[in-house]
Amino acid sequence: MVRRWIVASLALALLVSAGCKKATPIREVLDNAAGLDGKSVQVAGKVMNSAGALGYGVYQINDGTGTITVVTKSHGVPAKGAEVGVEGTFHSAFTIGTDVVAVIEETNRYTR
Repeated sequence: MVRRWIVASLALALLVSAGCKKATPIREVLDNAAGLDGKSVQVAGKVMNSAGALGYGVYQINDGTGTITVVTKSHGVPAKGAEVGVEGTFHSAFTIGTDVVAVIEETNRYTR
């Protein structure tokens, strides 16, 4: 578990230095879902799943602290396993217990 955290931290540090300057841990974004709803956020992590068609796409990224879904309308989707930084508008749909259903509507993406 510690090794996984170290690898995720190193990947995030590389992404931050590559252009995504204010990456917030995904867990922190999800924990503050009500306060961030409709606001711009920046996160970074590894693409876990992705699907796209006709220029639209959905993908999930994980930074070691949590996983979030990203929706893109114009950039296509990154490949599974790619390390990306994402800037976009956070949208919280609802919370069930401790689980937050939310997405980030991508405006910019930084790929390592």
